[in-house]
Amino acid sequence: MADKTNQLLFSDFSPISTKEWMDRITTDLKGADFERRLVWRTNEGFKVQPFYRSEDLEPLSYLESQPGEFPYVRGNKANNNTWFVRQDMVVSDVKATNEKALDILNKGIDSLGFKFEDEAIITEENLTSLLKNIVAEIVEINVETKHGNKKLVEALEGALRKANHDLAKVQGSINYDPIGNLTISGKVCSSIEKALDYAKEIIEAGKNLPEFKTVAVNGRHFGNAGANVVQELAFALSQGNEYLSQLTERGLSINEVAAKLKFNLGVSGNYFMEIAKLRAGRLLWAKIVEAYQPTGKEVCKMHVHSETTNWNKTIFDPNVNMLRTQTEAMSASIGGTQSLTVQPYDTLYKNSDDISERIARNQQLLLKEESHFEKIVDAAGGSYYIETLTDSIASEAWKLFVEIEDKGGYLAALKEGFIQGLLKEMADKRRKAVATRRENLLGTNQFPNCNEQILANIDASKLAKTTACEGECEVQPIEIFRGAEEFEALRLATEKSGKRPKVFMLTYGNLAMRLARSQFSGNFFGCAGYEIIDNLGFKTIEEGVEAAKKAAADIVVLCSADDEYVDAAPKAFELLGETPLVVAGAPACADDLKAKGITHFVNVRSNVLETLQGFNTLLLR
Repeated sequence: MADKTNQLLFSDFSPISTKEWMDRITTDLKGADFERRLVWRTNEGFKVQPFYRSEDLEPLSYLESQPGEFPYVRGNKANNNTWFVRQDMVVSDVKATNEKALDILNKGIDSLGFKFEDEAIITEENLTSLLKNIVAEIVEINVETKHGNKKLVEALEGALRKANHDLAKVQGSINYDPIGNLTISGKVCSSIEKALDYAKEIIEAGKNLPEFKTVAVNGRHFGNAGANVVQELAFALSQGNEYLSQLTERGLSINEVAAKLKFNLGVSGNYFMEIAKLRAGRLLWAKIVEAYQPTGKEVCKMHVHSETTNWNKTIFDPNVNMLRTQTEAMSASIGGTQSLTVQPYDTLYKNSDDISERIARNQQLLLKEESHFEKIVDAAGGSYYIETLTDSIASEAWKLFVEIEDKGGYLAALKEGFIQGLLKEMADKRRKAVATRRENLLGTNQFPNCNEQILANIDASKLAKTTACEGECEVQPIEIFRGAEEFEALRLATEKSGKRPKVFMLTYGNLAMRLARSQFSGNFFGCAGYEIIDNLGFKTIEEGVEAAKKAAADIVVLCSADDEYVDAAPKAFELLGETPLVVAGAPACADDLKAKGITHFVNVRSNVLETLQGFNTLLLR
């Protein structure tokens, strides 16, 4: 028997060209427009095709590079994809925080974040107590303070020396980001020039900690302000380049500055885009640092900490947040992040408890220990789709980066209002998409749990928005917000009122249409927390109106077929009197119905948010 081990798989089948695929798709579409039906027009400014082939990768120049090789598209490491599992804590009581740190280290955490809210706590003695029994050579140590950053770095080094730690092996960071603070607050404690002088001092203060990052680029702020993936990446790269430029002008070498920069990026629910974003970010940052002519290529690596964003998280049906953060954690790990924080599902509206923190930790540990995501380097590499997305994001982000540089760099563009203008435009677009349900937030603007009550479980101070800039601003700050906020305000207003308006489904006529429209309408009005009273159907409009009145309905939604609305809607409107009538759908007779005084219609083209805000004003006064 002939040896067939060297025969090509499927060699008996003739190859199929892209043209043949397109011809078959065109036939199957039966005249429908290919672009409109099958091509995804992304918020990022490029189109995503319904399928990709090997020929789509031919123009890509970086495909021959291996993991751990410049330009690091395939990751910073050659042999594994491990990342640090991080959990942050606020330091108020040093001893208690140390005890908690030791506890969670035994539960799978290997990266600690310590946030100091009181500068008075920052002493070498307190840092020594804080790090007691923590093996700093294998546990990443991250620290953050509003004031006293240089003091914090010096105290940290002193504490590590006192405990005889090997400073060359200590990994971690301090979250000093004056440009980022200027972006979100509108001003810094002193001038931005003095803040950048201080950044140089902090880098010099940390020179004995070679693996410790002392300047941060908080690109996560942009994602939490509604930015798309391309904008977040381009703005973060531009901000990073501003640090390179400003600090090398202050006498530091490019190697000294680049080695001390850490990017803190958000990771959203756009699964494949987020994987590609990290790959594209490493590619572009390597090229940017290379242009400064550093000594060696190692310094061109982009070091990224990823954090699940708040933009798409919700306070209603909060368990859904666990599903959101799980896919986000997958994106970050597959994309090759160096460390990752998964926010607990309830952190938006209260101080997270032991259970929610444990779940957040275990979401990463499941990926590591059970799914073995840390074993495979660049699992997405070679995918026609991911590689093409990587190239598209890199191309669009580079265009925006160059546009910012042409304006004089990040700070100049920020002072001009260019950054803020682009962000506001995208934020407004996404707000409208959420309001019209073109962008879905499960449990909030789609498929809500109408009976959920949450006021008793939330800490109002966690939801309060602080004024970004008190007094005179140096620049206009960007607005941090969540997509669910306005829908949540509706639900909270309903709950606070102590009255849940009753929405009665007057189902009549065509069985299929009345069922479909009653389900749609119940989902629609449920987004405001109203009580939904559904029905199987009424033989006559009179019977339905009588049942609605008996139920003390605040709103009656007529659910039927378009042709039946011609007679049914005016009759129901007349019988209901002062009770608002809503017609479910967009019937051809809508103008005639409006002429008879029927003004309320709900359908897939409705602005759900504005419609419900109108009913809240009408019913909750």
